[in-house]
Amino acid sequence: MLPVSSLLYSQVLVLNRLWQAVHVCSARRAFLLLYQGSAQVVSTDPANEYATLDFPEWLQHSQDYGGGDVVGTVARRVRIPKIIVLRTFDRLPKKDVKFSRQNVFERDSHTCQYCGSRFDRAELNLDHVVPRDRGGQTNWENVVCSCVRCNTRKGNRLPHEANMRLLRVPRKPRWHPLSAFALGPQHDASWRKFVDVSFWRVELGDAA
Repeated sequence: MLPVSSLLYSQVLVLNRLWQAVHVCSARRAFLLLYQGSAQVVSTDPANEYATLDFPEWLQHSQDYGGGDVVGTVARRVRIPKIIVLRTFDRLPKKDVKFSRQNVFERDSHTCQYCGSRFDRAELNLDHVVPRDRGGQTNWENVVCSCVRCNTRKGNRLPHEANMRLLRVPRKPRWHPLSAFALGPQHDASWRKFVDVSFWRVELGDAA
């Protein structure tokens, strides 16, 4: 069993009132929202999947639960929830997509924007369409995903000077809330029913 301090910082998926993924919070924060009546737990147990439980109901459920992902008080045990749903919040947060190496790869679907081949992350570079020493900036509109071969071929030239063509004009993607939840092995499998990573990648790649 993990220490209580570690369990309280476990990640919990937050859904809005329309059951759309909007955030990830700590178990500590989730307990506060449940206690205040601002959220309910979404059951991930196969026998009672998608049922919602308020805080008293979750406390009662926790007493019969035999797993190790629980925290204890003097009087009772409380299970760490995997997913909570907010009772009144129905909006999607408005944010910009952070410009980063990984997000450029995601926008371009790990595909070289010159040859069109898809590569593993370790085989990809970022290319400045207009080279930096020719006034090119490091931003969404001037940086694309490129393979090592194409990056070397283009060198310090503009694409047309190297007889190369971009697959698409690079643009700043719209932020989609699911982009915050790229699923890895550290996330609970139950999240996948609310977070479809392939969907948000399409949103990023097709943004105008």
